[in-house]
Amino acid sequence: MIDTEAIKTHIRGILTALGDDPDREGLKETPERVARMYTEVFEGMNYTNQEIAAMFDKTFSADLDTGHTQDLVYVKDIEVFSYCEHHMALMYDMKVSVAYLPDKKVIGLSKIARIAEMAAKRLQLQERIGSDIAEIMTIVTGSKDVAVFIEASHSCMTARGIKNASAKTYTSTLRGRFETEPALLARLR
Repeated sequence: MIDTEAIKTHIRGILTALGDDPDREGLKETPERVARMYTEVFEGMNYTNQEIAAMFDKTFSADLDTGHTQDLVYVKDIEVFSYCEHHMALMYDMKVSVAYLPDKKVIGLSKIARIAEMAAKRLQLQERIGSDIAEIMTIVTGSKDVAVFIEASHSCMTARGIKNASAKTYTSTLRGRFETEPALLARLR
């Protein structure tokens, strides 16, 4: 679990290390505010992928025996944010798109967005967010055929270092038939 008392202590130390006075009016409550914010934005760190799957396991048995093996569900442009584990910098303007081929059951659509959000609420790499979402979707839906696409801006590139404000990072995570059947991918573009 997230240790808010330790966060408060360390944020106070960071403020001092930056050369500021943590007791001045504008900063007095900053350690408490940061601890509350970290509890919210890093909530996903409290759970394993299996626990997240259990939290959002709202599926419906569906009469999917349509005779078609190419039916798919695709939720596009789910907005989330995360923090990179290298600089603890914000990954923003993040859009996650998730596709899967149903296998005897479908997941409630809002649960896909909740899974993406919870997987992002960790110190993360963009690549791992996609892998985590794919794993959780497989656990919940039973489908081995999952694709996750992520587009994001990284403040470690836009606000520091190279300072390239227009740079975006794109990742794709492909599982099952999405890896082996290019025609399936073509349907998502």
